[in-house]
Amino acid sequence: MAKSNESGNDPGRTRREFLKNTGRLAATSALAAGLAPRIYAAGSNTIKVALVGCGGRGTGAASNALSVKNGPIKLVAMADVFQSRLDRSYRNLEKGHAKKLDIPKGRQFLGFDGYKKAMDCLDKGDVVILATPPAFRWVHFTYAIAKGLNVFMEKPVTVDGPTTRKMLKLAEESVRKNLKVGVGLMIRHCRGRQELKQRIDDGEIGNIIAMRAYRMAGGACTAGPKPAGISELLYQIQRFHAFLWGSGGMYSDFYIHQIDECSWMRGAWPVEAQASGGRHYRGNSLDQNLDSYSIEYTYPDGTKLFYYGRAMSGCKGAFSSYALGTKGSAVISTNSHYPGKVRTYKGHNMSIDNLIWRFPQPEPSPYQLEWDDLIDAIRSDKPYNEVKRGAEASLVNTMGRMAAHTGQIITFEKALNCKHEFAPGLDKLTDDSPAPLRLNSEGKYPVPQPGILKNREY
Repeated sequence: MAKSNESGNDPGRTRREFLKNTGRLAATSALAAGLAPRIYAAGSNTIKVALVGCGGRGTGAASNALSVKNGPIKLVAMADVFQSRLDRSYRNLEKGHAKKLDIPKGRQFLGFDGYKKAMDCLDKGDVVILATPPAFRWVHFTYAIAKGLNVFMEKPVTVDGPTTRKMLKLAEESVRKNLKVGVGLMIRHCRGRQELKQRIDDGEIGNIIAMRAYRMAGGACTAGPKPAGISELLYQIQRFHAFLWGSGGMYSDFYIHQIDECSWMRGAWPVEAQASGGRHYRGNSLDQNLDSYSIEYTYPDGTKLFYYGRAMSGCKGAFSSYALGTKGSAVISTNSHYPGKVRTYKGHNMSIDNLIWRFPQPEPSPYQLEWDDLIDAIRSDKPYNEVKRGAEASLVNTMGRMAAHTGQIITFEKALNCKHEFAPGLDKLTDDSPAPLRLNSEGKYPVPQPGILKNREY
């Protein structure tokens, strides 16, 4: 909590109390109907938002933020390292939210220090969206905490053991400051999956004995030779899914949701992982990903999650998650993150004749629900901080990825305490900094060598 000023008033606390009280007013419909227009006209309970990272996910998050209906909210600043992304994001947001944008050119920031300038446009208790490549999450979150800002950060929130350790410490600091922080694992806010979790906990399918999940689609996360006209650093940021330092690679970015939702249903994090994978059809791509992954996660009681990921064109696709119990089974994801179309069945034959329950359709979007929940927590001053859980989910992904990339069994503790930080010093990055990854004498970036490199991924 911020220190009181000389008059004994804490500006941050005063604003939180005002937001909390006006949130209570809004809950009483008859009173809100009479008072809301005057309160909102004053503008003092308007939540201001800054967007740091203007790609598709950041733009989507900003759109969801501006779609929350429990009070006035506006976007006042944007930052990115690519002018084209910032401009495209602004145009897309303007189409649906023009009246909620207040972003003159002077509050559109370009460059590696743009995140500071964007957050400097906010007051304590406002919200910053952190949607850059995940490698920068701890850097930007550190500044947000110092500014006393509430935060929405996209997943994953870490890419390796050292950044996870940093994020866990930042999580503790943000809780001490009573900051509200949402993490973009939106499945946790899906009302259908919340009910499914309750049904599993109540024993509807018995004790979970195994889980399985699939995300298999066409080729993805590639990066050909760098074109002219862009620095090595900016090229790697532009193609961040291709590079482990930027994103944790295809594994962390694509697979985290299903691994997280399965662990949620199980009520625990895995304690170890063993895995295999292969690199078959990458063509002239210089990325660091494998194009197939097969992981066996083990939970504390010995229960297994079998996860299968593949990025190969022409192969059968799948995008689903399942839990198998002693009495029945459950569909956690049907064919995408949303709609989940969750269901439970008697036995393991998932036929209509064995159906026990399914969530009614159409279902509300969890992408919007996570923002509704976050803003409600801010206005009502409810405890709300998802950082620790987001860091642990990210580490579980690192654990499985590291198992595949090293060919070793990797425990939760070994992943957490691994000393290999992919890109140290990102808080000091400038336009002139060298890229964290360098080409070798053959003009290629390092790739995993399972069985040869056993304690680091490249």
